[in-house]
Amino acid sequence: MSAIELLSWARGPALQFSVAVFIVGILIRVLEIWILGRKKDLSEPKAAGFSAGMRTIFTRSLPPPGMLKYLISGYIFHIGFFVVLFFFVPHILFFKDVLGFAWFGLPNGLIDGITILSLASLLYTLSIRLSDPVRRMLSNFNDYFAWTVTFLPLLTGYLAFHRHITDYTLMLAIHILTVNLLLISFPFTKLTHAVTLFASRWYNGAIAGRKGVKV
Repeated sequence: MSAIELLSWARGPALQFSVAVFIVGILIRVLEIWILGRKKDLSEPKAAGFSAGMRTIFTRSLPPPGMLKYLISGYIFHIGFFVVLFFFVPHILFFKDVLGFAWFGLPNGLIDGITILSLASLLYTLSIRLSDPVRRMLSNFNDYFAWTVTFLPLLTGYLAFHRHITDYTLMLAIHILTVNLLLISFPFTKLTHAVTLFASRWYNGAIAGRKGVKV
């Protein structure tokens, strides 16, 4: 298979399949959580659950003592990934083909810098996981797999844009394939937290707040 054929397949049938798996998988995961339900709490509420849930979203987004540098690293990656995904001009043009409208993009030089920072933050979190005995013991295949499928699209996208390692067509095909892998993996790994994070924090805070417990 030539590089052009691989690219056509990667951004055609493979991408369509990956997006379908992503959408259906996320819907199933959310539905599973919804179906689990919870028995009605008949006790008298001691506080408003909604406001307690909102407070928990905020407090759980703050660093615990001694964890500031780890939280900063995590924010750098998550914000950086979001910016690169939605404000890199070639990505915007792709979304325009799908959605029918576009928005402003950021200069390539700025996107480059954000990509490098995001990659560095991912490498930093990996080094922490490998060097800390407790984190290393608690980590499993799912953790390393989620890290890998997140790291690869950023790396291959950077390499494709700068024409490194191999020709642009082949590198772009590899980049899209890593994106496909990320999409397929998303509903079945810890990456699902990107969808459930704030809802779960709010829910736990609301339940605790109703019982008069501050979290």
